[in-house]
Amino acid sequence: MRAGFGFGSNIGDKPGNIRKALRLVETRGIARLTAISRIYRTPPWGDVDQGDFANACAIGETTLSPYELLAAVKKVEADMGREPSRRWGPRLIDVDILFLGDCTLDDPELTLPHKELFRRGFVLLPLAEIAPDLVLDGEPVAAARETVEAAGVRPWDQD
Repeated sequence: MRAGFGFGSNIGDKPGNIRKALRLVETRGIARLTAISRIYRTPPWGDVDQGDFANACAIGETTLSPYELLAAVKKVEADMGREPSRRWGPRLIDVDILFLGDCTLDDPELTLPHKELFRRGFVLLPLAEIAPDLVLDGEPVAAARETVEAAGVRPWDQD
């Protein structure tokens, strides 16, 4: 099944943390990644009193169920050293499941497609980069990308 992932980090070697998480998703057999965006530099969102984030998206194929996939990405986060913190606070690594095939879920543990996806420029820019024709819940990702606030979101290597 096709799955989309969002990656974020704003502690330590931010791009390095994302690259490590991408490797772990593949080497642990969580998903066979078929497309990976560039890494973007992003101003903080939600809790703005913290450093910039590095963000990226990836798409891959997985055989895991939604909750198996959630457990697997949470284990990647924990194994990399992510510690619980305040909502939208600083984090070593964050791995979000953006979508999983045509699966729709809405419960406290997991919402698919990701409930904030269409409000976040730092997700829509990299996702539209690698999947410009993707449609989720009837909404084209590329069109949504054009309507969302993305001020300050730029490729990591462009300062």
